[in-house]
Amino acid sequence: MFDPFIAPSGTLLGLLQRGRGDGTLHALAAPRPEALAALNHCVVSDPRHDWQVENRSLYYARLYLDLDGGIEEIERHLGDPDDHTDTDDSRTGLALSVLGHLASYGRDDALALLRRYAATGANWAWALDELALRDDDAGLRSLALPVLGRFPATEEGAAELAAAVRDSFEPRPWRLWADDPREAVGARVRAATEQGSFDRWQRQMRPGGPRPGWSVQAVFDWAQQALERGSELHVPAARCLSAVAGPEDRPQIIEAARDGAEGARCAALHYLAEAADPAVLDLIESAALSPSRTVADAAVAAFERMAGDDAVERARRWARRPDALGASAAGILACRGTAQDAPQVLGALREAVRGDGPDAPRLWTLVDGTGRLGIACAAPVLRHVYRETSSSHLRGRAARALAATDPTFATGFAVECLWDCEETTREVAALHAETGDIRVAERLRRLAADPAEEAEVQTAVRSRIGPDAPAL
Repeated sequence: MFDPFIAPSGTLLGLLQRGRGDGTLHALAAPRPEALAALNHCVVSDPRHDWQVENRSLYYARLYLDLDGGIEEIERHLGDPDDHTDTDDSRTGLALSVLGHLASYGRDDALALLRRYAATGANWAWALDELALRDDDAGLRSLALPVLGRFPATEEGAAELAAAVRDSFEPRPWRLWADDPREAVGARVRAATEQGSFDRWQRQMRPGGPRPGWSVQAVFDWAQQALERGSELHVPAARCLSAVAGPEDRPQIIEAARDGAEGARCAALHYLAEAADPAVLDLIESAALSPSRTVADAAVAAFERMAGDDAVERARRWARRPDALGASAAGILACRGTAQDAPQVLGALREAVRGDGPDAPRLWTLVDGTGRLGIACAAPVLRHVYRETSSSHLRGRAARALAATDPTFATGFAVECLWDCEETTREVAALHAETGDIRVAERLRRLAADPAEEAEVQTAVRSRIGPDAPAL
C-alpha cells in the first residue's frame, strides 16, 4: 500500500484524515455537502499510515450519523471492479469497519450492504467478521451457501476452507453453519474445522529451529542461515543462547559479537545485552559503526532492550551522537532518565521535529519522555506535533504529554480530544477537559450513554459526572 496523501492540517479534509476532534467539530459547522464529500473521501481512501493499529472507523461512523449521511459512496467503492483485482485488506477494511459500526447503531442499510458484500466481495472474511458481531442468526445462516460456494469441492478447496475456518477472527458464523443439517453446509464446515485442528496439531509436532542439546555454534549457524534466507531471527536466537550457553561459552559469544558473521554477531549482541554483560556496551558502540546495516541496526535494537543503570549512564554519553545510536540513547533517557536529562530529551525532541518532521518514528518515545519528565518548556513543540502529525497514536501521546506540561491543555486541546478517533485520547480528554465549557458537559453525557464507547473512556467519564463528581 502506498503512503496516503494527507491534506494540510488546517483544512477540513486534513483534520478528518488525521482523526482529530476538530475534524468532527468543523464538519458539523461546514456546509453538509462539503462535509460529506470530505468524509466519503477518507472512508474510501484510507488515510492511515498504519491501518492495522490506528483507529478511524468509529470516528467516521459517528460523523455519518451526525450528518445523516448515506452510504452510496461506500457502496460504489465496494462494488468497484478493482475489488477483485486489488484484494489487499487495506483497500476495503476501513469501509467495512465503518459499516459495522453503523449497523451496531441500527442502520439497516449498512447491515444489508455488509451482507451483500460478504456474499460477493473479495474481502468477504472481513465483512463476515463484522456481521458476526452485529447480525442475527437468521442473517448469518443466509450467508452459508454463498460463502461456502467460494470453495470448490476439491482437495484444494477443502484445504482453503479449512484455513478460512481456522484463521477467522469471529467463529460464530462457522459454529452456526456447523450445526446446519444440510450436507453441503454442516458436514463441510465440520470437516473443515476438524482438518484445521489437525493441521495445527501437525505444526506443533514438527517445530522448526533449535532443539535441546544444540551447541552455541549451532545456534549461531541457525541465525546465519535464517538471515541468508531473508529472515532476521536475532532475538529468538539470543533466547536459544540463554538456554544452551554456559559460563565457559562467554569468550566465544563475545568474539562472535565483535567479529562474527552477521547473523551470529546480531544474536550475540542481543544475548549479551539481555544478560547485561559488562562488555556489551563497548561491543554495541563498535557494532553501531559497522558497514553492515543489519549489524548496526541490531546493535541499536540490543541497546534499547537494556534496562540497567549502566545503559542509562552510557546513554548520557551517546545522546549527542548524530547517528541512530545517538537517537536511541535520547530515547533511553526519555524512558528511563531523570530530571537531569531533561535538556537532552528536549533537544532531541526539537531536533527530531526540525530534521524529520512531525511523523518521525523516534518522536514517540521523546514525546512520552517530555511528559514523564514534566518538561514545561516543551509545550510549544508538543502542540506543533499534536496539530501536524498524521499519526493518531502519536497525537494521543502528545495529548498525554501536554496534559502533564501545558496549563492550557484543559481548556484547549483537551476539549477537541473528546471527539478524537483514538479511545485512549478520548480517555485523557475525559479526565482533563474543563467542564465549564458547555460543549464538554454535553459531550461527556453523550459518551457515557453511547454503547459503542470503550469501557476505559466511560470509566473516565463517570469520574467526572458520577455521584461523587462535581456537578456539570
